[in-house]
Amino acid sequence: MRILVINGPNLNMLGIREKGIYGTRNFEDICNYIKEEGQKRNIDITLFQSNIEGEIINAIHKA
Repeated sequence: MRILVINGPNLNMLGIREKGIYGTRNFEDICNYIKEEGQKRNIDITLFQSNIEGEIINAIHKA
């Protein structure tokens, strides 16, 4: 199984801004957790993040 996880605008700022609202876990830690869980379940996970809508659409079309 293959899964594409698309993270949109500002998610790369997790753990950096407004920690009281969004928590202290940073984006890299979350991505690593997702990858590790995928490996445990034999799932090929590709992560993509962009703050640009056109890049997100291109990633969807490429998938």
